[in-house]
Amino acid sequence: MTTLYLIRHAEPDASLKGRCYGTLDTGLSPTGREQAAHLSTRLADTNIAHIYASPRRRAVETAECLGRPVTIVPGFRELDFGDFEGRPYDEIARTHPALYQQWMDRPTEVQFPNGECFTQMQARVLEAHRALLARHENQTVAVVAHGGAARIILADALGLPAPNIFRLAQRYAALNLIRYYGQIPTVELING
Repeated sequence: MTTLYLIRHAEPDASLKGRCYGTLDTGLSPTGREQAAHLSTRLADTNIAHIYASPRRRAVETAECLGRPVTIVPGFRELDFGDFEGRPYDEIARTHPALYQQWMDRPTEVQFPNGECFTQMQARVLEAHRALLARHENQTVAVVAHGGAARIILADALGLPAPNIFRLAQRYAALNLIRYYGQIPTVELING
């Protein structure tokens, strides 16, 4: 049995509020640091052999709070929103109304200008995830990533089609638990 603790990073710095920030690299807010410390307490008695994180600072800082060495895996990074990175959502809605509406109505079908689409992100996240599972068969590992990456991994485990991933809540510092019996995943906790 392989055990995966799948964690969304804690709350990022307030400068990102109301902005599109997939690739923007910022650290945790004071509340985020408290959330990460609480995660560390929750996971203190687990036998985590390895911790992996997205390269974004908000994920790395959350992972470092777990008190063990952290390995960066670029495949677990958040979606690249391209030209929309750093821009306020209301500005994007005003300057690109048709694309913004498609994003709100069918988020897994949008190609962001000079960025990624969902299927590109899904492919890289699942490739990184499968490589990690193959490397750590019968071990306990943790991945600290983003809401999008966590939803992709959970949806894969649950057999959910891509358009339904946003039915999976992932608040900041969300803790998810998946156990793999061979190739068969059992989701034991979502958004805990």
